[in-house]
Amino acid sequence: MKKIKIALIGAGYINHYHARGLQLLPNVEIVAVVAARIETARAFADKYNIAEATTDVTTLYDRKDLDAVVISTPNKFHAPYTIEFLNHGKDVFLEKPMAMNGGEGVEIKKVSDATKQLVMVGHMWRFDNDVNFVRQTVDSGRIGKIVKTKGYAIHENWGPAGWFAQKELAGGGALADMGVHAIDTARYIIGDPLPKKVYAKIGTHYGSYDVDDSGIILISWDNGAESLIESGWWQPHMDGPEAATGIYGTKGYANVFPTYLKYKVDNTPEKFEPNLPVRTEHCDPTMYNRQMEYFVDCIVTRKQPVPGLEVGQIILDIVDAAYKSAQTGEVVNL
Repeated sequence: MKKIKIALIGAGYINHYHARGLQLLPNVEIVAVVAARIETARAFADKYNIAEATTDVTTLYDRKDLDAVVISTPNKFHAPYTIEFLNHGKDVFLEKPMAMNGGEGVEIKKVSDATKQLVMVGHMWRFDNDVNFVRQTVDSGRIGKIVKTKGYAIHENWGPAGWFAQKELAGGGALADMGVHAIDTARYIIGDPLPKKVYAKIGTHYGSYDVDDSGIILISWDNGAESLIESGWWQPHMDGPEAATGIYGTKGYANVFPTYLKYKVDNTPEKFEPNLPVRTEHCDPTMYNRQMEYFVDCIVTRKQPVPGLEVGQIILDIVDAAYKSAQTGEVVNL
């Protein structure tokens, strides 16, 4: 069996999940890890038995034994690193958000189209059991035509530090960090409609950083549904955990996190709780495993990943529109 050789660009929290998922696959070898500090890279490499640890990402561009990379760096480096690796014949798994803004996303797609290399974007909730149960319920028509959704992406009494709270490195704050999860989860569950209008109120109320920590975003979709999204750090309360979503249909209601359905049986309202795998933690590690398995399968089969460039670009465009709406006080048409 030919080994798919992959390098990890970044040694932060999320790449531990990716490393564990990749090491479950018998046809994958992680050949290198890159971090800003060599001590961090070496510790990561030792933990996962990776042969090479380095601080110099440029040494990997021309590696002939490298098939793909997983990029989990500050957002500022997403586009430039991805473009370099694509130009050097490597497929890319790119953490969300795909880039600092929609313009960078367009540039990534141009290079991907020219090189025929693949890009997958890390909207991982699409690989979650509960999320997929609710999507399948919506697809079945059981709760009718979707009227609206409510989704949450809140850190209660907590918020990240470091590059996440620096506009130069992150591009945005809680909306770019957390809000993208709620936006993509809602969109995925209701069948990936296209956004038509965005209106947002975004502010900074809980910290001294130069990015947002509070946001309310209203999205109008081309299927007639409306989505209300809340993003935030350091909030004193949250109505649901990350990616929690309520789906309101003409015949019923579906909720994810906690996951249940409400609809009428013999004209009597009933609540149903599905028999789904028990979650050991909210961000269920198995969804990251399935995400990496799918990425590697795309490398082998050369099929375009979903979520890929199209999904990533739509989320970037919504985020850009939300920030613009918050600045102007006006609805932004897409």
